[in-house]
This record gives sequence, structure tokens and C-alpha cells, in this order.
Amino acid sequence: MSAATTRSRTPDRLCAEAVDLARAAAEEAAAPGVVGEHVDAVWEGDRVVTHLFECKELGYRGWRWAVTVARASRAKVVTLDETVLLPGPDALLAPEWVPWSERLRPGDMGPGDLLPTDAEDLRLEPGFTGEDVPPPNSAVSEEMAELVEAEDAELAGGAPAELPIAPVRGSISAVAEELGMRRARILSRYGLHVAADRWEESFGAKTPMAQAAPASCVSCGFLVPIAGSLRQAFGICGNEFSPADGRVVSLAYGCGGHSEAAVMPKPPRPAPHVFDSMQVDLMPLRPPADSGSVEPEGPAEDLGHS
Repeated sequence: MSAATTRSRTPDRLCAEAVDLARAAAEEAAAPGVVGEHVDAVWEGDRVVTHLFECKELGYRGWRWAVTVARASRAKVVTLDETVLLPGPDALLAPEWVPWSERLRPGDMGPGDLLPTDAEDLRLEPGFTGEDVPPPNSAVSEEMAELVEAEDAELAGGAPAELPIAPVRGSISAVAEELGMRRARILSRYGLHVAADRWEESFGAKTPMAQAAPASCVSCGFLVPIAGSLRQAFGICGNEFSPADGRVVSLAYGCGGHSEAAVMPKPPRPAPHVFDSMQVDLMPLRPPADSGSVEPEGPAEDLGHS
């Protein structure tokens, strides 16, 4: 390092000694009594020095008042440059600011809240919003369009233009409505994959509940199928006693509430009593006359104690 470079990095003597000027500027910018002791003087450049003072302001622990002073070339008067409050090495700082779109978590929305969706959201793609008109250079020729119109007239009993309600059989709108694409935006392939990964993580085959289940949801009677391409891997649980009731579950998921896991047997019916102890049997005191039994001689005596 050359002597000129070393000399340029040495704080200017007059600027370094202007502590009182820097303190007066800090006290003027701050509230009374919050400027503490002089901490350090930092070289900023040729004839430019920043004086640091402790900050005693409540809530600004570790912060320092920084007052920068400068001196013109060959001038003997030090002037004030700026006064700011800067954090020190151990300052109490707020967490780094994160945009709301990244701070939002599932379950944060409440009644009346609105969640704007980015116009370039990768999870969505444009749906069908155009009119039911073949686009330019369409594969549907004029002859084919006339043939379709003739078929509609034959089935509907008249030309489509003469009917009160034009038939929509085979129209682009009808096909888009059937496929669920007649919306401004629909889920993109990326959006489908993101949703599938999220559902698989919550109610998939690798969860502890599925690992301990006696069978998977693909054979459960409580599984409600869904439409679309995701029906090949997911469904909705309809068992109120399952931890996934009303949730989208993987077909490989499972729980102890499987419909065929443990079928309860019918309660056994008790066998009839061999001896009925609840009914009273009548026993006659004398045998009937036609029974053939020999009656005792003499008058009959009443039973009882003598």
C-alpha cells in the first residue's frame, strides 16, 4: 500500500476533533436526553468523518446516532453533512419484510376477506371465454357447418334461426360447459400438480395413519369419486368418524374407519328358556273322577296345621 493511500485512509484531524459539532447536530435532530456517549469516529473518505453516539431512545436498543461532517480542501472550517439514526452490530431490528403474498398461509382467510389472484399466477390458465364462432383457419369448413345446421334442423324440427331457443348440441360452448372449462381461468397443469402434491402430503400413502390402516381408500365404501383427471388418484372421504372426513384423500390413503375393515356381526338372539319359571302351574287337590285313581275312604280333610 502506498503512502498516499495510507494518508488518505487516515481520518482528517479537524473532522475527527469536531465531536461537539456532531453532538449538537444529533441533539437537535433527536429528543432531549436520548443522545449518549461518543462511541467512535469512522473514516468515510477524504476529509469526511462520521461520529457515532449512543442512542438512549426506548425501543432502539443498540442503535446509534451517526453524524457525518466534512471539510473542503484547504478549508479550516468543518461543516455538517447529515444526521441519521443507524443500527449498530447488536441493534434490535424488525424482521425482514416479506410481501403479503408470501406471508399468507392456509387458514389465514376469514369471513369477508378478499384474496387477489395474480394475473400471471402459474396455477391458472385461460379458460373458454370467446364466442361460439369457429376461429380463422378453422378445420370446420363452410360445407361442414351447413351439414351440422341441416342435422340440427332435422332433429329439432326447423332451422336453428327459426327456433325460439337455438340448439347447443355440439357447440363449443356446450363442450366447454361439459368439460368444466367455461370459466375465465381454469387450473393449469402446474396448478393440478401443486394441489396433488399438497393433498398427497396431508392424506397420502406415506402418512402414519395410512401406514397403520387395514386397507386403502380405493376399496372403501365411504369414498366419494371426483370428476376430472385427478379422479384416478384422489377422492373425497365421506366417513364422519374418519380424520379425513370431507377432505380430498389419495386412493392409497387409509384409516381405521374403512368400510370393510371390521364388519360388526349381528347380535346373537338368546335361545328360549327350557323351564319357564315365570308362569304358575295349577295343581288340583283331588284327582278328577274319570282319571281312575282311588279316592281315600272317609271325609276329606282340609290341608293345614291341626
